[in-house]
Amino acid sequence: MFITAHFDSGNIDVIKAEEASNIELQIRRDNQSDFYQWFHFKLYGEVGVDHVMHITNAGQSAYPDGWKEYSALASYDRETWFRVPTRFDGKTLTIEHTLEQESIYFAYFVPYSYERHQDLIQWAQQSSLVEHVFLGPTLDGRDMNLLVIGEPDDTKQKIWVTARQHPGESMAEWFIEGMLARLLDDEDGAVRKLLQHNVFYVVPNMNPDGSVRGHLRTNAVGTNLNREWAEPSLEKSPEVYYVLEAMQESGVDLYLDIHGDENLPYNFLAGCEGVPCYNERHDKLAQLFKQTLLAITPEFQTEFGYDVDKPGDANLTVASNAVAERFNCLAFTLEMPFKDNANLPDEDFGWSANRSAQLGADVLSAVYAVANNLRD
Repeated sequence: MFITAHFDSGNIDVIKAEEASNIELQIRRDNQSDFYQWFHFKLYGEVGVDHVMHITNAGQSAYPDGWKEYSALASYDRETWFRVPTRFDGKTLTIEHTLEQESIYFAYFVPYSYERHQDLIQWAQQSSLVEHVFLGPTLDGRDMNLLVIGEPDDTKQKIWVTARQHPGESMAEWFIEGMLARLLDDEDGAVRKLLQHNVFYVVPNMNPDGSVRGHLRTNAVGTNLNREWAEPSLEKSPEVYYVLEAMQESGVDLYLDIHGDENLPYNFLAGCEGVPCYNERHDKLAQLFKQTLLAITPEFQTEFGYDVDKPGDANLTVASNAVAERFNCLAFTLEMPFKDNANLPDEDFGWSANRSAQLGADVLSAVYAVANNLRD
């Protein structure tokens, strides 16, 4: 038996692995940070034998309530990821699986590899609708990518979408993949109409360093990027610094920041009601956006989500709030579950990469509904 996490987005430390029935593991903390929750590792074992893995530090992780009613994901081929029996006793997360093949991968959610990220960028670049912009290097020397979709024009509205500020929230980049697939479909009438009057600015991965390092929430030096939008710096948060510079150059009329939530088993939107500039126009647009999503997909709901900020109480270091206030625009944080959509459960797969991608495509219909009224 052998367990390894020495690969892209890998994260696990082996404490004891002498018996298949009692394997002890721990999740590593993000570099220079106390955050941890993301795991991704490979197990070599004996076919037909039940393997019981105890993640002994789960109870002290960033979001221990996230383990309640959670099931880990596993894959033999790294393409199909299925849920396996998992239990949490308040301290230890126990994953159990009888091997059907000699090796298997386990992960907190379906990984989105850096290699796939690069493939996505280069695939999109092949479209005549796309300009691929290099924004700058990360602290680990990786490239920050921006895809500009549509022909820029001062008269067109600017729609910005960023994803995966928190690298462990890999469903966010699956969302972007689905959104891009629809945006670049020249037979989709709604998209063709959208691109007549709007330009999309898409950052598929805001945190490539954290993604490769197997972090949950931070970049290479332990910075939570979604608390850097008031004063980003090249020393701590170059990723935000570059994106905000590009936003300043283009302007923003609608902003979507794509995330995953560890605790809540629902898809939901968090708005910018608490920013000083929020007004009746923003609210009407926000309600139309939500009602459109409710009408087209049962994956979305508005009953469960975060508490709404009181007027003037918004945290302006958070991306959606900061951008809404700086550009006087409609902005949302969109959250997807690590567990499942409790309103539409799938016992075998839970919330999945494919469902994330479909939601990414569906959200464009909500963008279409509000696009004509984004400016005063």
